[in-house]
Amino acid sequence: MEAFQTASDVFFVLMGAIMVLAMHAGFAFLEVGTVRKKNQVNALVKIIVDFAVSTIAYFFIGYGVAYGVDFFSNAAVLSGSAMVDGNHLFASSGYDLVKFFFLLTFAAAIPAIISGGIAERARFYPQLIATAVLVGIFYPLFEGMVWNNNFGFQDMIEGIFGVAFHDFAGSIVVHAIGGWIALGAVVSLGVRRGRYTKTGGLIGIPPSNIPFLALGSWVLCVGWFGFNVMSAQSVNGITGLVAVNSLMAMVGGILTALIAGRNDPGFVHNGALAGLVAVCAGSDVMHPIGALITGGFAGVLFVWGFNKCQAKWKIDDVLGVWPLHGMCGLMGGIACGVFGLEALGGMGGVSFGAQLFGSVTGAVFAAIAGFVVYGTIKRTIGLRMTEEDEFDGADISIHKIGAYPEDDLRAS
Repeated sequence: MEAFQTASDVFFVLMGAIMVLAMHAGFAFLEVGTVRKKNQVNALVKIIVDFAVSTIAYFFIGYGVAYGVDFFSNAAVLSGSAMVDGNHLFASSGYDLVKFFFLLTFAAAIPAIISGGIAERARFYPQLIATAVLVGIFYPLFEGMVWNNNFGFQDMIEGIFGVAFHDFAGSIVVHAIGGWIALGAVVSLGVRRGRYTKTGGLIGIPPSNIPFLALGSWVLCVGWFGFNVMSAQSVNGITGLVAVNSLMAMVGGILTALIAGRNDPGFVHNGALAGLVAVCAGSDVMHPIGALITGGFAGVLFVWGFNKCQAKWKIDDVLGVWPLHGMCGLMGGIACGVFGLEALGGMGGVSFGAQLFGSVTGAVFAAIAGFVVYGTIKRTIGLRMTEEDEFDGADISIHKIGAYPEDDLRAS
């Protein structure tokens, strides 16, 4: 029975890893549908290459930073079938390996999030350098603090507020970290040429393909149930509450974004993601009605934040990743300390003070990391494409082929 339980957990976590891996296709097509045609190939290549770089950085450096584990043992030890000095260093059936795979897909979401904010004008290889640094060092530093109590972070919060900081599936650890790093990247990069008039007026740049944008959102929504539900990381820990709360938050975000965004399809499809981002932290402790309210508020917050960024604050965040992941993630981490309370129908075991402290700490840490990493790259090797390359588009300038090669051939 013990062997069956372990094998079941391995399969369970593996399926979660595969579902979250599939979400990266969602990130890709969400960006493909939003950017102009001349940058669609670049969006696809960025996401898959960022994932490859993230895997290398997390395998050799990042996972050890977060959890103090390395993979420099033989395969028999890694799979748990052999012992070292009479002890199994790794769980049987390769459970620790699929756990790494699962957590890697979370880590790789950081550059996938950032990619949408810096689209259409970032140089390719400097961004890959940033990915390696962020996934290898900065992200796992905070991941280990929250999910492994590194530096006594959770002990400190529990000592102050009576309970630890709760982030079940990463509203803060993944989404807020990615979104607030993206803010530093977007500001360091600057606005796209032609985005604003000389007097500061906003010039509209429509999405290139609404069906692709919608497809990206749908793929992310489906994969999100692996992201959230399988964060339990064992069959015994699985609960339908997480699934239903994720569902309610998603539909709450859709409906409020529909109203606040005045039927705009971009807002509607991103509203679903806003709700899912916000519910991650408390999906295992909220009442479904609390999750619905959280998701609904996130949908409005995304629409407001996106409009403010583009029209008033002149932050040219192409996909709105700071409002979507940064703002909604921060709000969701804090909301866990409200709707997770027993007094509001939640499971309890959370505190508003602990959630506020942990959430704000994550946002501040990520914002500093974003400005440091991208600011350093900007001042050294350069972060932005030349004016000519930006005008021609990243597809031709970087990859030497467009999304529709036959059309390009006819045009020439």
